[in-house]
Amino acid sequence: MDSVRSPEWPAAPLGGVAANSAAARYGMSSGTGPIVGRAGPPPTAPPPYRPSSGTGSVPPPVGRPAAPPIPVKILVAGGFGVGKTTTVGAISEIAPLTTEAEMTSAGIGVDDPGARSAKTTTTVAMDFGCVTIDRSLKLYLFGTPGQTRFGFMWDDLARGALGALVVVDSARLDDCFPAIDFFERAGLPFVVGVNAFDGRLALELGEIRWALAIGDHVPLVQFDARDRLSVRDALLVVLDRALDRATRDRKA
Repeated sequence: MDSVRSPEWPAAPLGGVAANSAAARYGMSSGTGPIVGRAGPPPTAPPPYRPSSGTGSVPPPVGRPAAPPIPVKILVAGGFGVGKTTTVGAISEIAPLTTEAEMTSAGIGVDDPGARSAKTTTTVAMDFGCVTIDRSLKLYLFGTPGQTRFGFMWDDLARGALGALVVVDSARLDDCFPAIDFFERAGLPFVVGVNAFDGRLALELGEIRWALAIGDHVPLVQFDARDRLSVRDALLVVLDRALDRATRDRKA
């Protein structure tokens, strides 16, 4: 029996962070800024990423039961306090599994969520949620812990993942360097999602791309971790990026 229903996605309004379609986020000019980023992109970067047009899902033949949706594992990574738990909770169609613990005085000087954050808890293992994209595809989201001391868990969490969304706070770019380095070394397709705290960014997207030293093949999008539609659009870019990588690998 087919019991899978697609979410009732309302239409995204024009403009604002919710309308961050893939086509509107690519082709950014690589501006420069007075900030120091990573050493540079990988020495052999793939060709620039171009979003595919997509044809949508094909309905099953009449009289034949629909196949269950294909499970796809996606990581939501980034530094401490950038909005990973909020991202998973905003999109999950089930009550998300979280491993939040109260921050104590022992974390002062170690766990810094930034001056703009009112964060009082921290993820000590992982976050988990899921969302059905359509009848053929279901995403399982795994949020990684952001602190360096939990880095030993990343290899296990990344096993079997199709791609990753690296969440970035534009005011604390250096916090996301370890995540970007990790996925570049692992060869896992990833998208950099700049979380618009208070609806604005501290830097322009072109300046952020330059500071992170990511190539044109890595999509850079702006989104709001609190907004379901905005998170959905960012995850669709991750899927598109992973499909692009799989297509190129198959032709090689």
